[in-house]
Amino acid sequence: MVVPTKKLSKARYRKRRFQKERVKNLQLQPCKNCSALVLAHRVCPECGFYKGKIIRHIEGRKSKTEKPRS
Repeated sequence: MVVPTKKLSKARYRKRRFQKERVKNLQLQPCKNCSALVLAHRVCPECGFYKGKIIRHIEGRKSKTEKPRS
């Protein structure tokens, strides 16, 4: 039976094993409607837009595409 010449230390083994579970930085992108920073593929919490369409109406906030009522 073949035996490894050197044993891996616990630190080296765990460092390699848990590489995928590290916390990664959030990648925020500016909203195309209001320029607020938003996670990709999510509705903007500031204006309620997603892919150029209003998905959620937010009270008390105006977006660039809304026209003022006279």
